[in-house]
Amino acid sequence: MEQDAHGHLALDAELMDASAAYFKSGQDRTPTVERLAAYYRERRMAAVIFTVDATTGLGHPGLSSEEIAEAAAAHPDVLIPFGSIDPHRPDAVARARSLVLDHGVRGFKFHPSLQAFAPNAREHYPLYEAIQELGVPALFHTGQTGIGAGLPGGRGIKLRWSDPMLLDDVAADFPGLTIVLAHPSVPWQDAAISIATHKANVYIDLSGWSPKYFPPQLVKAAGSFLRHKVLFGSDYPVVTPDRWLADFDALDLKPEVRPLILKENATRVLGL
Repeated sequence: MEQDAHGHLALDAELMDASAAYFKSGQDRTPTVERLAAYYRERRMAAVIFTVDATTGLGHPGLSSEEIAEAAAAHPDVLIPFGSIDPHRPDAVARARSLVLDHGVRGFKFHPSLQAFAPNAREHYPLYEAIQELGVPALFHTGQTGIGAGLPGGRGIKLRWSDPMLLDDVAADFPGLTIVLAHPSVPWQDAAISIATHKANVYIDLSGWSPKYFPPQLVKAAGSFLRHKVLFGSDYPVVTPDRWLADFDALDLKPEVRPLILKENATRVLGL
């Protein structure tokens, strides 16, 4: 979610415009929860819905995960709410517990580059410990980002925080925490494949890129030794599921692999 019911944006106008240009995105960038639900219901699909609270990293107030979860609760047939917590907040652990126990979120989204934090820094370990105890997955943005792309200095957003190898430490230290590496992790794709191969608790989602641009080693891994570890995702509204699925059809994958990627792996990870 990039806009809440009060008209507040998760990103400032400059970052929104740069992101739209990067993704060549012409569709509605700020759909309401109700429009999202209708969009996915029409396609007989479910969607994970979340914002990114990068209040500290961007100096711009984040949206309320509590409000998003409450709005999504009216559409349980198609919307699966995730929470977002600014990891710099002193009450991060308490908020994680409240979001799951009081608001029903089914996982958490982190974006290290936007949130300006090293995911393997020990100061964040109490937060991971809480999420592990709560039994929900943690989804981390990895690789380059379209947020800030093309702006001077990328608006100060540092890509290195989204190197998936930083999450290898987290996966090793929290073996009971399910970690999803979001997106093809360019320029660190081989690292992401290695981590997902080595760590039973690490998965890769395929959102944020059209499949026709997937690195070839990712397609090979998804169709063979990682066929149980990769998950469909589109990154709507910047990449629509219609476009993603059309391009996915053109990949050289065995028929028996496709249902694993499109549904069965996510069903297991999300506990559906």
